[in-house]
Amino acid sequence: MKKFLTIIAATGLLASCSLTVPVTATNNRIGSKVGIVEATCLFANPAGGTLSSGLVLGDFTIAKAAQNGGITKIATVDLKTQNFLLFTKNSLIVTGE
Repeated sequence: MKKFLTIIAATGLLASCSLTVPVTATNNRIGSKVGIVEATCLFANPAGGTLSSGLVLGDFTIAKAAQNGGITKIATVDLKTQNFLLFTKNSLIVTGE
């Protein structure tokens, strides 16, 4: 019984829900380059839907994502959010040339 409860508790801590939504788009061509920047948000409110609902750790800007992908002309920006029990992992995905 103790093992069963441990497995259930571990599953609850590792369970996640992932959602990717568009943030913005421009008239630039999508191109082949992709830049990603990630940040962890502690004590986030999963129902809040905003990054301001918790403590954000990391440099989480569109400019940093574009720099990581070597992008000078941004075409699209998407926000991917993964909700866990005590924290949220956010990713900005930038495409362009």
